[in-house]
Amino acid sequence: MTPAATPAPAATPADAATPGPPGRTFNTSVPGADDLIRLHLSESPFGASPAALKAAEDALRRASVYPDPERQDLVRALAAHWEVTPDHIAVANGSDELVLATALALGDRDRPGLVTDGTFPGYRSCLELTGRGCTAVPLAGTAVDAEAFAAELPGHGIGYLCNPHNPSGAALTRAELTALTAASARGGVPLVLDEAYMEFAAADTPQTRDFLGPGTGTRPGTGVGGDPGAEPPLVALRTFSKAYGLAALRVGYAVGRPDLIATLRQTLRSLPFSVNRLGQAAAIAALGDPDFVAEVRRSTAERRRWFTAELDRRGRAHLPSVTNFVAVEAADCARAQDRLAADFGILVRNAGLFGFPGYLRTSLGTEDDLLRFLDALDEVEKNP
Repeated sequence: MTPAATPAPAATPADAATPGPPGRTFNTSVPGADDLIRLHLSESPFGASPAALKAAEDALRRASVYPDPERQDLVRALAAHWEVTPDHIAVANGSDELVLATALALGDRDRPGLVTDGTFPGYRSCLELTGRGCTAVPLAGTAVDAEAFAAELPGHGIGYLCNPHNPSGAALTRAELTALTAASARGGVPLVLDEAYMEFAAADTPQTRDFLGPGTGTRPGTGVGGDPGAEPPLVALRTFSKAYGLAALRVGYAVGRPDLIATLRQTLRSLPFSVNRLGQAAAIAALGDPDFVAEVRRSTAERRRWFTAELDRRGRAHLPSVTNFVAVEAADCARAQDRLAADFGILVRNAGLFGFPGYLRTSLGTEDDLLRFLDALDEVEKNP
C-alpha cells in the first residue's frame, strides 16, 4: 500500500501562536499545536497504513475490555518479523517507557550509566531519576565517539546510545557497532541502542539485530564469558511512532538477549495495561503491511534528497542524515525556534536543548511546509 502524504493543517496567522508570559519557549507542548506546522517531533507526513487504522477502529468496539497485559499476539508478530524467538521481545507504551524500564532494571545498579553528550535527554533523565547517575562521553564534533564510548563502557552499569543519532541523523558504521558490541560483551555490561529511526536508514545499515540470535556471538570479540556462540548483552529499542505513523497510539518494543528481556518484562508487569488495545491491534496490522513502510522509507529518502539539495542551493549548512529529520545550521537557535512558532506558526526543535548547539532539527514534512520553514528562517535571521 503506497502512503499518501497527509497534508499539515493550513498555517494559522501569527496571532494564533501568540506567545504567553515572558520566558515561555516553544518546544514540545504548545497550546493549539495541532493547528501549527509540526516539524518538531519527527512525525510522519505519510500517516499510517490503512490496514493499521482499520485494525484500531475495529479494536475500539471492545473499548470496555482491558487489553492483553502480556501483549502476546504482538510479541509473536514481532518475533516473526525479526526472525527471533518470542523471548527476545518486550512490548511497552512507546520506547520512552522502555528507557525508564531499562534504567530501573538492567545491569549493575551500583555503577553509573554511560551516555553521550548532545543526544536525546531521556537516557540521562531516567538514570538520574532512578538514582544511578551517569557519565557522558563527549561527541567528536557532531559524531558519536564510538571508540571512547567502548573504552568507558566496561566501568559502568549500563550504556545508552542513539543509533541513528538524534539529533544529528548519522548512523554508526559496522566497525563501530561491532567494537561497541565487543566492549559490551567483554564487560558483561548491557548496551541499550535506541533505534527509533532505523526504519528510515538503508536496509544494509548495521543494527542490533545483526548481533542477536543463535551463533551471532561468533563474530570476533562479541562472544560472552569465553563462549563464542553466546549472545552479547544488547537491547535495541524500536517504535511504531515514526515510520509506521502510529505516534498517538504509543507502542514501542525491545529486541534483545532473552535474559535481559525477561527482566524488562517483569518490570513492565508493574504497569500491566500500559499498551492499549487499539495500539496492539494497529501494530500487528502495520507489521502485516510491509509494502506501506517500504514506501515510507523510499518516499522519505526522496524527500531528504530534495530537502538537502534545497539547503545546498540556499547556501545553508546541514548535517548528513539517514533519518526522517535533518539538523539545519542556524544562528541563535533558541530565539529562532520561538520566532518561527510565534510569528510563522512553524514548530521545529532547537537541538541546543539536547546539548547539540547551532542546529535546528526539522522533520521531513511536506515540501510545502519545508519551503515555508526555510523562507521563514531566512526572514527571522534577516530581521532579528
